[in-house]
Amino acid sequence: MTKRVVLADDMTLFRQLLAQYLTGAGYHVVGQAEDGKSLRDMVSALHPDLAVVDIRMPPAGRLEGLETAVWLRARHPGVAVLLLSEYLEAAHLATLVGGQATGVGYLLKNRVSDKDFLAAVERVAGGGCAVDPEVVSLMLATRRRDGSADLTPREREVLALMAEGWSNQAIADRLHLTPKTVETHIRSIFQSLGLATEAEHHRRVLAVLTYLRST
Repeated sequence: MTKRVVLADDMTLFRQLLAQYLTGAGYHVVGQAEDGKSLRDMVSALHPDLAVVDIRMPPAGRLEGLETAVWLRARHPGVAVLLLSEYLEAAHLATLVGGQATGVGYLLKNRVSDKDFLAAVERVAGGGCAVDPEVVSLMLATRRRDGSADLTPREREVLALMAEGWSNQAIADRLHLTPKTVETHIRSIFQSLGLATEAEHHRRVLAVLTYLRST
């Protein structure tokens, strides 16, 4: 079934460009909005599968898009949300994702290619998660934990690399460990943070977010 998408960005040309990409990839763009109120009304009326939202929109040009995305996640949980931004708004990622890293994404406009954008759309629209590693890495680098999560220094190193999007093999190479040892550390991280079993890429993002919410 063709996924139905709404776009929200105050730049008409950028919206049209996104619409072209998505239409060419087989998605059905059912609406376009230039501010948060229009997006809320559009989603309530059209019930799309995915909303692609710019973080900063009118009237103030601050975080109206993000606030609307949080509203959508609460009022329309069946609608996936992919945020786009020119800026690192890392402090708000945990609020957006909440307790579930499903059907949500956060990409930086200046770091994403056409191919990466479409891959993220597919992942998020399918119930997955797509978060730019630079966003999560910044969160991890700028917050201090208070000891509520019982992680060892080595586990924190592994978690930091997970935040940057590194694979188990890459983490093993970076820390001069065996892949089996890395897997053991990751299992311990999941257990320490109380993460239930679910899709691996969801748990990797949730591990970072849970860790940061404890700070």
